[in-house]
Amino acid sequence: MLDSDEASRLLDILGNRNRRRIISLLRQKPCFVTELSERLTLSPKALIEHLQMMEEQELLKSYLDERRRKYYYLTGDIAISVSVQRASPPAPEGKEQDDRFLHILGNLRRLIHARESLIRDLEHMERDIEQKISDLYQHSNGMIRTETEMDLIVALSHSDLSWEELQEYSSLSPQELGKAIGGLAERGIVDKREQRFTLRDVHAG
Repeated sequence: MLDSDEASRLLDILGNRNRRRIISLLRQKPCFVTELSERLTLSPKALIEHLQMMEEQELLKSYLDERRRKYYYLTGDIAISVSVQRASPPAPEGKEQDDRFLHILGNLRRLIHARESLIRDLEHMERDIEQKISDLYQHSNGMIRTETEMDLIVALSHSDLSWEELQEYSSLSPQELGKAIGGLAERGIVDKREQRFTLRDVHAG
């Protein structure tokens, strides 16, 4: 049984939609950071912050596989039962009731159509992003030499990241990450500014 402070902290965590989505995915199977980022279309920085918060509250734990990828899994299932009793307002009668019903029905229809349009736009955007990643790799002329380098470039396309955030995202050893970042820096792709790594062309011009 949770005390009131523990219940409040848990509700704060579950009040965020993205953290609920993370829990939903981890209910299916353990996932590594890159996999979660791709499936949830979250930036690495935002995802890492969510995972660290949930790990601090012992909702998640992690382990490294033989490839040093960091997998997250739920420490247990989470079920919350909330009961709310509300007094029913007096029901409107006649034409007023019909007008209110039609108004709610119209709003529902407009919201559903707007959601479907956003989903279609998002699907098109996801395909465009995948195509750009493929184009970038094919036309890099040797600038991008490994899948690891490509993964780091995609991560930095979301936002500038610190060394710790890159290591958390990639699950690379310090030596492997240093080699990959060093190679990208030598080729003029990645730069370091104020303890954060950035794609150099983002600030060009």
